[in-house]
Parts: sequence; C-alpha cells; structure tokens
Amino acid sequence: MNNISAVKVENLTKTFDGHEVIKNCNMNVRKGTIYGFLGANGAGKTTVFKMLSGLLTPTMGKAQVLGMDVNSDRGEILRNIGTIIETPIFYEHLSASENLEIHLAYMNANNSEIDSVLTKVGLNNTGKQPVSKFSLGMRQRLAIARALIHKPKLLILDEPINGLDPMGIREMRELFLDLVKNENMTILISSHILSEIEHIADTIGVIVNGTVIREVSLTEVKAECPTGLEDYFLDIMTGRIGNVKTY
Repeated sequence: MNNISAVKVENLTKTFDGHEVIKNCNMNVRKGTIYGFLGANGAGKTTVFKMLSGLLTPTMGKAQVLGMDVNSDRGEILRNIGTIIETPIFYEHLSASENLEIHLAYMNANNSEIDSVLTKVGLNNTGKQPVSKFSLGMRQRLAIARALIHKPKLLILDEPINGLDPMGIREMRELFLDLVKNENMTILISSHILSEIEHIADTIGVIVNGTVIREVSLTEVKAECPTGLEDYFLDIMTGRIGNVKTY
C-alpha cells in the first residue's frame, strides 16, 4: 500500500465561541486509497472536511492536503480536490451540463469531459432538463459529477450517496472504486451507511467528540470483528473496543 499521504492532519483544533469542536485531531489518508470517515451526528466530520477544503480556518494544529498547507495554499488545493460538503447548491434554471460548464469556467479547467462524466454518474439522458426538475437522487448524482469534472487528485465526499436508491448506491460504489483503481484518485468519504463504507474502504477513521480515536485498516477491522464494520463501529461507540489505535 502506498505510504505517501494525500491528507496529513496533526493536532488539528477548531474552536467556535470558546468551545472546542475539533480537539487535537490526527489523521492520515494515504494516496490511492479510500478512507472511510465515521462518526455519530455532531462528532465533527463535516467541520474537518471544511478545514481540509479551505472553507474554515483551523484554530490550531497543522493540516496538509496533497502536500500543501491548508492555510497558505488554499487556492492550489481547491484546484486539485473535488468536494461534496453539506447540501449541494446548483443553478436551478440550468441543465446538468450547463451547471458543469459554469463550474469548469470557475475552476479555469477544460470542459471536454462533460458528456463522459454525466454518463459515469447516470445523468447522460437529462438533456436540457433544468435542475429544478431533478429528484433528490439526480441532484446527488450531479453533485458527484461536479466534484469529478475538473479531474481532481482527491475527493472529499460528505454523505455522497444520500438520496440514492439501491441501484444508484451500487453504481456510485463501482464508480468510486474505478476512480481509485484506474484514475489514481484518493477518496476521503463519510457515510452513515456503514455497509457501503465496508464495501469500498481501505482504511477506517472513527471520530468521537472532535477527536479521531481510532484509525485502522479494513483488514484489521474484519480480523477484530468478523461480524462486520457496523458491529465494530457500535462496539467502539459503546466502549466495548478500546478507544485509541492509530497508524
């Protein structure tokens, strides 16, 4: 497995109104892998994603994305990552293709791959249909397309399969695996659907109250808890598995 880090976080802290939401957080996402980021609602997953994406400034600590500092290299990082964080917002009166064209113009990137990417996410037959007419699942597919369209090196995906039906979930699972295997991307992904993370992840990170308390390969998860990732995660949350184990 590649030991080069796509994301390296050391003692990261974020404070809001005197309250530490992220506390001395450490994590390591290896290039060319899928890292499943797990935690209960409010544990801090989205806040970490926002700091890695330059949407929030860390209070203390260090974070590097693709070897660049999140504080000083924000513009270059944004050109090399694709993100889904919280509810995606689109130009409602425009089509899927037109929304991607605008995003590419913003990113100063080439637009030759729009049809190909829309096909990859299953939106190739939407034509000029405005996004306002899209279902929740279609909007989520478009969010994934927008994250991919400028050919990023790293995807940061916060609950990317929300709103998808079982067929859509499987299609996105296959897409994520293909992006890592054949396009050399790295994926940092959160989801409450633990079975999906279990299908695709190489490494699991578990965050509790703003701190990553466990970082472990999926192979180790299966060895320690043969009944699967869901039971492993619940055992951590209830204290049946010890808290600290990191790379």
